[in-house]
Amino acid sequence: QVQLVESGGGLVQPGGSLRLSCAASGNIFSIYAMSWYRQAPGKQREFVAFIESDRSTNYADSVKGRFTISRDNAKNTVYLQMNSLKPEDTAVYYCKQLSVPPYWGKGTQVFVSS
Repeated sequence: QVQLVESGGGLVQPGGSLRLSCAASGNIFSIYAMSWYRQAPGKQREFVAFIESDRSTNYADSVKGRFTISRDNAKNTVYLQMNSLKPEDTAVYYCKQLSVPPYWGKGTQVFVSS
């Protein structure tokens, strides 16, 4: 059974930084593309960032230049470094494995407020 566990969320000031982690188990991690999504209160879940097995990446326009996705295959972990955080970044952040079927973590809360 594939399990994805996010960590690193919390409360930060606008302009601050936070690093999220997603630890995977029960899969062959290195062969799968991984992604981060987020869901703000009252909104649908939206795409944030994507990383392929070859470490190519892409990002939602709203986070380009501020967020960086990376992976450490030896540790079965994907990361999301978030800089210059804005109140609109407040959401629950979810890790997703792009497989058939896909797998989701349970999420970690990020709250950006002064």
